[in-house]
Amino acid sequence: MAREARSRSSGAKVQVLFEGYADPGVAGTVTLLQDGAQRIVIDPGMVPRRESILRPLRSAGVAPDRVTDVVFSHHHPDHTLNAALFPKARFHDYWAIYHGDVWESRPAEGYQLGPHVRLTETPGHTPQDITTLVDTDDGTYAFTHLWWDRTGPPEDPLGVDAAAIHRHRARIAKVARWIVPGHGAPFAVDSQTPL
Repeated sequence: MAREARSRSSGAKVQVLFEGYADPGVAGTVTLLQDGAQRIVIDPGMVPRRESILRPLRSAGVAPDRVTDVVFSHHHPDHTLNAALFPKARFHDYWAIYHGDVWESRPAEGYQLGPHVRLTETPGHTPQDITTLVDTDDGTYAFTHLWWDRTGPPEDPLGVDAAAIHRHRARIAKVARWIVPGHGAPFAVDSQTPL
């Protein structure tokens, strides 16, 4: 599924490069954001083969060395394993930006990555989880591991803080129209969304 949305003023696009899953096997959802001059990949982790990321990236007209930024929702390998595909990118996590041999410490909360892209801290699955919020004409998208897929699950079987997960789900559901979960297809926030 390649869901695209244009932002109000910059022509930014959201495109899911690979829809993840957690059974059978495990693969993370990988996404491309194009926001002004920024080419951002979120969670380039485990997939069946590298071409599962590279082929749709090329189809979007973006070469791997043109990716400016990579965001890790958290540090599990199923969300980070293929980061080296992007040799010129800056890498973002919950507390820093990494580029070459430079480690620039900064909190993720409120960090503006592009004109319409910002980070927010959402610990729960791990203490270091972050969510990427993207404003588009189609509404705000949240790229997050607060949900694995549309079903939740109601309780994260690997989460370290269930109360924090539920608190952050409620907070994100208030600002996002669309959730792009860690291991599934994008879905609209509605009354059935597990909080």
